[in-house]
Order: sequence, then C-alpha cells, then structure tokens
Amino acid sequence: MSEGVLHAGAGHAVQHADYLEEPKGLWSWLTTVDHKRIGLMYMWSVLFFFLVGGIFALLIRLELLTPRQTIMDAETYNRVFTLHGAIMTFLVIIPAIPAALGNFALPLLIGARDVAFPRLNLASLYIYWTGAAMAVATLALGGVDTGWTFYTPYSTTTGGGVSLMVLAAFVLGFSSIFTGVNFIATIHKLRAPGMGWFEMPLFAWGMYATAIIQILATPVLGITLLLIVMERVLGVGIFDPQLGGDPVLFQHFFWFYSHPAVYIMILPAMAVISEVIPTFSKKTIFGYKAIAFSSVAIALLGFLVWAHHMFVAGMSLFAGAIFSFLTFFIAVPSAIKVFNWIATMWRGSIALEAPMLHAISFLLIFTIGGLTGLFLAALSTDVHLHDTYFVVAHFHYVMAGSNLIALLAGMHYWWPKMFGRMYNRKLAAIASAIIFVGFNLTFLPQFVLGSRGMPRRYFNYLPQFQDLHVVSTVGSWVLAAGLFLTAAYLLASFRQPKGMPANPWGGRTLEWETPSPPTTP
Repeated sequence: MSEGVLHAGAGHAVQHADYLEEPKGLWSWLTTVDHKRIGLMYMWSVLFFFLVGGIFALLIRLELLTPRQTIMDAETYNRVFTLHGAIMTFLVIIPAIPAALGNFALPLLIGARDVAFPRLNLASLYIYWTGAAMAVATLALGGVDTGWTFYTPYSTTTGGGVSLMVLAAFVLGFSSIFTGVNFIATIHKLRAPGMGWFEMPLFAWGMYATAIIQILATPVLGITLLLIVMERVLGVGIFDPQLGGDPVLFQHFFWFYSHPAVYIMILPAMAVISEVIPTFSKKTIFGYKAIAFSSVAIALLGFLVWAHHMFVAGMSLFAGAIFSFLTFFIAVPSAIKVFNWIATMWRGSIALEAPMLHAISFLLIFTIGGLTGLFLAALSTDVHLHDTYFVVAHFHYVMAGSNLIALLAGMHYWWPKMFGRMYNRKLAAIASAIIFVGFNLTFLPQFVLGSRGMPRRYFNYLPQFQDLHVVSTVGSWVLAAGLFLTAAYLLASFRQPKGMPANPWGGRTLEWETPSPPTTP
C-alpha cells in the first residue's frame, strides 16, 4: 500500500505510512533526510559503540581485580583505558542525546516538519561514521596509550595510532558543529505558529544551549588536535618543550573545549529530565523560566571555568582563586534545576514507570556528582584529590552516569513514539533498579579509593586498595547485567505488533499529537 489510501464509505480517508515502513529498502535509509530516521541511525550507532566502550570498561575492572597483573600487561592496559575513554567520550556521550533523541524528538516537539537543513543533518551522520571508523582503525596501528585527553608532550612523541585517533576526533567535531547549527536554525525559524520562546518545551531550550557550546567550543578542540598532528608529522615546536613548545598551553586549549564539552554531555540529559518528570508527576513543570534561563547560563558560564582542571599545573594563586570561585558559581544554575525538578514532583501524582524511575536515578546520581565536584573546586582539597580515583568517580557520576541514565529515560519515554510498540514495563522497572545499584556499587568505592590516595590510571596498586577494587569490579558486573536486561526487553518489544496509542503517557507536548510511530513526511 505505497500510497497508504484507505476507502471508507463514500469518502476517502488518507492514512500515510509510518516513517519506519515507507520508503522501503536499505538504500532509502542510507540516503534519507527524514530527521526521525537519522535520529534512529544515530541511536543504534551510539548504542553499538556504547557496547564496545563498555566491554573495554569491563576489561579494565577485571584487570584491577588484583593488585598485580590479572589478564593483560601494562601496555595493553594503557591502550584499553585510552580506547574506553575516547570511545565513550567522543562516540557515545557527546552525540548520544543531541544527535539521537534530539534529531528524533526536537522537530516534533516544536511542530516542525523537519530540521532546518535536512541534507546537512545526513552529512553529519556520515561524518560521525567516518570519524568512528578512523577511531576504530587505530587498533590496526597498535592502539593509543595516551589517555583520552592526549596530553602533551607524550602524545606528540609516542608511537602507535595517535595521529589517526586525533584526526578521528577532529572529524567527529564537524558532526557536532553541523548538528548544533541545525538545531539553532530549527529552533529560531521552524517553531509552530504561535509558539514563542517561552512556549517551547524545555527539551528545546536544552538543545539550544547545547548547540551554542557545540558551535563555539568545538573549533578550539579541532585546531588544538591539528596542532598535535603538525607537531608529530612536521616537528613544529608548539607543545613539546624540547622544540621550544609549552605543554601547559595544550592543557589550556584542550580544557577550554573539554570543560564546556561536559555541558554538551549534561545539558541534553537535563533537557530529557525536564520532559519526563512533569509528565509522570502529572504536573506542570515548576519554575519553567528559571530552568530555561539556567540552561543558557550554564552554556555561557561553562566557558569560564576550564582551568579548574589545572590547579596543580603551576598557575598563580590569584588565578586559581578566580577559577575556583567561578566553579562554585556555575553550580548555582544546576542547583536551580534540581530544586525545580524536586518541586515539580512535590505532591504530584507520580507514576513510577521506567522513564520516571530512570529520572529519579538521575537526580540522585547527578546530585552526588555535583556535590563531590565542590571538593575538586576548592584549591586546598583539589591538590590532594587531583589525578586520583576521586576524580574518576566524580566525572563518571556527572558525565557518564547522568548522561547515560538520562539517555535510558529518554529512550523509554519516546520508545512507544519511535516504534509504536511498548516494552515489558515490569522488566524495565527491575532493570532500572539493577542499573542504579550497579552504578553506585561501581563508583562509590572509587571516592574512598581516591580520598585515600589511589592514583588514577595505575596498572598496579597497593594491596590495601584491593577490597574496594573488588567491590567496584563486582558493581560493574551488576551494572552490565542491568544494561543487558534492558537491551533484551527493548529488542523483544519488536516481536509485538505496532499499535500504541498516540499518547500512552499522557504527555502535554506536541510530539504526542502525532501517530505512534509518526508518519513519513
């Protein structure tokens, strides 16, 4: 039924085929400019690399089960944790919500037919795939052992596939920039008639703030990575002190992007939570304008705090005090969001469906991550905690845990809209609890390890740290079990026929006015 025409009595009712069915064929997917299909292809790609990065994480935790060598040698360990960090950061966490859920949901939420530049949207997907292929190809060159931050001068002098990995991150940056340009243009020009700025869903505000950072910060990283390649290939002395360069300059350039990049990761997560909590609390969001403005405030203030990663790099006490103050100050917009989410839930008729359970998990995990960040923002404590497992635990709570649990919340929330099918809701509730327990069991012990002096990235460690490492490793197995259970029931949902109502959750935003799944444009 290519035209999707149904005859009803004397009249004719036109029912368009859904976007999953028409047009048919693999080629139609590979050449599509439909934002929904592009969002799905991003989502499956991100989930694939999440599996790859997760396998590397499990290998790391298995190696750390004992104080000495367990399953791999030290050089292999360095390459494994570098690939884990690079894949999770550049291929999973940064594109996960904006490129996947954002592409699918944003135009529907604001009543647009598609994004402003559909072909640019498809190009960004192919650029992402190209960068991903380049990153994976580094394995054929012996891998990379610099850590995902590519700190100089080691990254400019070591062998392996550093140049290819750095160029892969450079290419991936274009995908991020194109997505940001598309979202800003879409929000400015394609909102539904009558939808003003303060009628937009908060998800759109979050995507807008994220896009600002993607456009302004990503070029800085791109130039920095090209400078590394120039130094490696041409011997230009930019960062290597042997050639007259300054390695601290690299840290400034890198963190000027990479701290705003933390907000590329967390602002979309906050945007998802701002949609899920009011829907399942059966209330209007508390403090709409405060949440909207706090998103923009985070995007702008995020450019002013990069040097808190460098308190021990030799900066003056005055400069350290300024960056410390700004770091404490940027916590305020995030605290405003958490307060307003909790106020929305207060006296609400809360439905404990899987998206809401993940949202509650997000609140707890993000709060722990934020509060532990205060210790790292203080000069006196950061000196002792810098480059310890305390930092590892902190950024996993803020970056990885918060972002990926919000991704799960968004996937469970929009799954019926994406595919017209419902997953097993009881298994989803069980899996959310397993994931929450597993995540905390993995990373809470690492705060203790770091506070007791356990350095990050170490292959061998003192026997006194083994008990907590064992707990952390067992936690990673629990977390993996919860994620595999999630994958199982989501995939099992495809065995059911499509037939979900347009609005199974009672949502109030425009995407719930469209069929489930939406029609082909």
